[in-house]
Amino acid sequence: MIGLSLGSSFRLFAGRSAVRGGSLLFAAALVLGACSASPGASSVAPSSSPASAGSSAPVGGSAAAASGSGGSGACPTSQPAPLAKGQQRTVTIETPKGTIAIKVEADLGPNAAGNFVALAACGYYNGVVFHRLVPGFVIQGGDGQFGRTPNVDPTKIGQGGPGYQFADDPVTVPYARGTVVMANAGPGTNGSQFFICLADLTQLPPNYSVFGRVTSGMDVVDAIAAMPNSGGQSNAAIDPVPMTKVTVGN
Repeated sequence: MIGLSLGSSFRLFAGRSAVRGGSLLFAAALVLGACSASPGASSVAPSSSPASAGSSAPVGGSAAAASGSGGSGACPTSQPAPLAKGQQRTVTIETPKGTIAIKVEADLGPNAAGNFVALAACGYYNGVVFHRLVPGFVIQGGDGQFGRTPNVDPTKIGQGGPGYQFADDPVTVPYARGTVVMANAGPGTNGSQFFICLADLTQLPPNYSVFGRVTSGMDVVDAIAAMPNSGGQSNAAIDPVPMTKVTVGN
């Protein structure tokens, strides 16, 4: 979306997300497990799942909690506690393309930050793929319900989530390149799906909770974004890249 002027109508949803601007219409139906059920993001935030142009994707996912693999314990079945004011964590995402380091900051969005850290710590994201790739805009992932290898469901990915939803945080910073943001399908539909901005999205409305920034590995993010996608209204990853291991540090 670099170099393109977007109109005032700009929507991103978890599970399904659409971006519209004049003659420009990006239908990003990101299947994040938070899309069709409720979002995820639950769409692009994009939300949890890319959606058809002009359509809104439900955020959310099934009510059943999805447990991760290789984490420190059982994953949450309801909203985790917000990250305390002033707290920061480093979340490291290992992928076959390389490693992405994210600084998660409570002061950017305590609800989203606490949720992301809790899901990362329990292993929820291990094996979960980046299912939506919109070059020049975002990559989206986090559907642990329908987007976990080796059992990725291409018919539902982007519609799942962790089994609960939580309220939005106020957005106080711009959606700059490298910003990490919750995808959703509307107000209060955050789950597990998130997206990483590939450019400065100056015309994206402040409807998606920000919780972190990529501190290293944007070359990896760009490499994932350059992978083949279906194009059209979904931008679904054809050979989705998994988060092989996600860990939390101070």
